This record gives sequence, C-alpha cells and structure tokens, in this order.
Amino acid sequence: MSEYQYYEFQAIDRPLDQAAQQALRAISSRARITPTSFTNHYEWGDLKADPRDLVMRWFDLHLYLANWGSRRLIMRLPKRLLNRKDVDPFLCQIDWVEIVTSGDSLVFDMSRYELESDHYSDDGSGWLAALAPLRSDVLAGDFRLFYLLWLVAVEDGVVADDEIEPMRGIGPLTGALEAFANFFVIDPDLVQAAAELEADEAAMSDLRRDLARMSERDKTELLLRLAGGEVHVGAELKKRLRKQSRGLSASHRAAGTLRARALAIAEARAHALAERLETERRRQAKEEEKARRVRLDALRRRGASVWREIEEEIERRNAPGYDQAASLLADLQTLAAEQNDRQDFDSRLASIRARHERKGKLIERLARLEFDREK
Repeated sequence: MSEYQYYEFQAIDRPLDQAAQQALRAISSRARITPTSFTNHYEWGDLKADPRDLVMRWFDLHLYLANWGSRRLIMRLPKRLLNRKDVDPFLCQIDWVEIVTSGDSLVFDMSRYELESDHYSDDGSGWLAALAPLRSDVLAGDFRLFYLLWLVAVEDGVVADDEIEPMRGIGPLTGALEAFANFFVIDPDLVQAAAELEADEAAMSDLRRDLARMSERDKTELLLRLAGGEVHVGAELKKRLRKQSRGLSASHRAAGTLRARALAIAEARAHALAERLETERRRQAKEEEKARRVRLDALRRRGASVWREIEEEIERRNAPGYDQAASLLADLQTLAAEQNDRQDFDSRLASIRARHERKGKLIERLARLEFDREK
C-alpha cells in the first residue's frame, strides 16, 4: 500500500484575504485554495507547515487523514462563547486531545493513530463537510462531541467502572456526531449504548415557552446584534435556551454500566446474525433438497439411459467427464438405496471399476463414492 495523506482546512468565521491565500500558495503550489478552504493530498512527503499554526492564523477547522490509520481534527472556537471549565469534566482523562489558547480563541486538537478502520482506501474528501456542523453545535452549548471523546476513554479502560457519565447520554445522534464516531473509530456498540438516553442539552420541548422566559431587554439586545451582523448571535441564543431548560437528572449512568450495555448490544447483534445465517442455511438446504428431488425423479424416469451417459462421460477422459460420471453414480446410489435395489447398482459399479481400473483419477472418484456409501 502506497503512502497517502490528506489535509483539509476550512475558514468559517472570516474568509481568507488575498495575502493569506498568497501565503498558503507559497506553502503548496498544488493545493486547492479558495477564500474559505485549503485542501491538498500527498503520496510522498507531507505538508510543509504545522497544521495547528495554520488554524491559529487563518482557519476554524482542520482535518487530517493518513492511510496507515492516523486521524486528526482541529477546531478553533471563540473563548467568549465557550467556558473551558464546562469542557474539562469530559476531557480530564484523555491524553490525545490538546487544548491550546490562541489569542481570543480556544483550539481543540484531537488526534488518534494506528486506528483499525475500513477507511484505508478513503481519500479523505467529504469528512470535514460532515463534521463541520459540530463546531456550531458546541458554540450553541451542545457538548455531545466532548462526550464522545470521553467515551473513547471508557472504551480504552481509562475510566473506572463507577465513574458517572459527564452528561445524560447523547441521543438522538446527529449525522455529524455519527460521522465523528466513525472518523475516530469509536466502538459503535458503546456509542449506541450512550445514545439510548437523550441528552440533557436536547431537552427543549417547547421553544416558544423558553423564549417567553427571556426578558424583553435581552431579546432586543440579541436582535440588534443580529441585525448588526454578529456571527455567533444565533449560537449564543441557543446556548442561553439550553442552560435555561437544563435540569438535574438522576439517571446519569456509570462507565461500567455503559460497558456492560455495549457488551449486551454486541452479543445481541452476534445472536441476531447467527439466527439470520441459520435461517439462510436452512433456506438454502431446503432449496437444494428440492432441486435434488427434481434431479433424482428425472433420473428415475430415464432408466437405463443414465448408465450409457455415465460411460460416455468416462470416455471423455478428462476431469469434467469424471466429475459428471461420479455425480450421476452418486445420484443412482441414492435411488438404489431408496428403492432397495442395491444389488443391481453394486454390480454395475463393480463392472465400471473393472473396465476402467487404469483410469486412476476416475478410480479415486469412485473410491470416494464407495466410502460415502459405507458411511
């Protein structure tokens, strides 16, 4: 397998100016550069720049994929919309996520290596588009992305069985969350176990009611900021509403409970697969038996002409002819047993063996036929 690396960067909050695009072109002469993106892949060598530095300077998202199992996602977020203390409970036991402060931003650098995945032939395109909505979700107070990171620690056995999940589940999963779990190859059974409970952050059942609780002053302020073109006003509003509707829950689960449930899900899936395979085996066996009965009935009606066909196949003196002759003899053997007429069959078979004893390959096939009969 040849080496393959894919790099993609995306600017969301502000487009790249001409100076930035020229600087990026100096880094790579063959990259695809637009006012909002930088994309390149390498089959030898690698990017002549530090991806984290590029994010800190110009971009909001970066994705890296290598065909030897490396995956990386970097996300830059405004500090004023994300409290680091809200994130720490999810990440305190994870060593493959770095959080770096860059000016007025927090940069989350997530990378895993030597992952066993079905994506080794993946060219990397499409992943960042699928994952990009997670940034807006985090800014709106939806921390299920960080729960998935915590779930990796559960999968790796770093989290003790009695440790309580940092939030109440992650269901129902969005397409972006599913893409994140697939990209970083998180145990799908563990993800399913976590998603069986709906997340607290997704508990707004009546948006109109929650908006009514906001003061007229706050509403007017947000609308003025929105009219003024502020980028993250919508995310800030969603975050306020989530905090307003969030309540304490006694149904938080322990890591050991999630592991046990994931194991049960895996066992149930294996059992269901075994049942499907057994059902398919029985169906095929039934069809084969039906076809066999049709074949045997046809042979019964043909009578002695079958023996002439067997001789003709033997005289072809090749493997297909010997195989066909042996197959016909096996069917005649079955008919003889069903009709209690083994003496005639055994006599004819002995005659064939005697007349063709120098045909070693045929005799081998006939020996197997006689062994089957003795069983």
